[in-house]
Amino acid sequence: MAPHGHRDGRIRRGRASRGFTLLELMIVIAIIIILASIGAGRYQESLKTAKLAAQQKDLSVMREAIQRYTEDKGVPPSSLDDLQTAGYIGSIPLDPVTHQRDWVTQPCDELFSADQTSSDGICDVQVGTDQTQSSDNQDYGSN
Repeated sequence: MAPHGHRDGRIRRGRASRGFTLLELMIVIAIIIILASIGAGRYQESLKTAKLAAQQKDLSVMREAIQRYTEDKGVPPSSLDDLQTAGYIGSIPLDPVTHQRDWVTQPCDELFSADQTSSDGICDVQVGTDQTQSSDNQDYGSN
């Protein structure tokens, strides 16, 4: 008589020794693909958010430099190059979204202070592209 769990004298092997079935492998691969695609989408969104944040920071630094230049010299700079030449910024930054120096300057309509002698020049800088919206539709270019 055969021992308990054996049939015809052969030892019954457990499921682990047979390996995985094709169906199990396909399910695992499908789950991995789904998780990878979710992760890639979130990664792309975080890159875009980081670029827009860097773009906003660059705008803020250039706007502050324009204001300091105008307060110090009594006239606004005629271009962003004036800010660099006068040492108010190290260099004109590349737009992190377009990787170009395609900033758009806005001419002055008003005086910043009573000490300002002229409004000829630039008083603001904005992005030169329409890529200023994050996924939450917040406009980063016109602050």
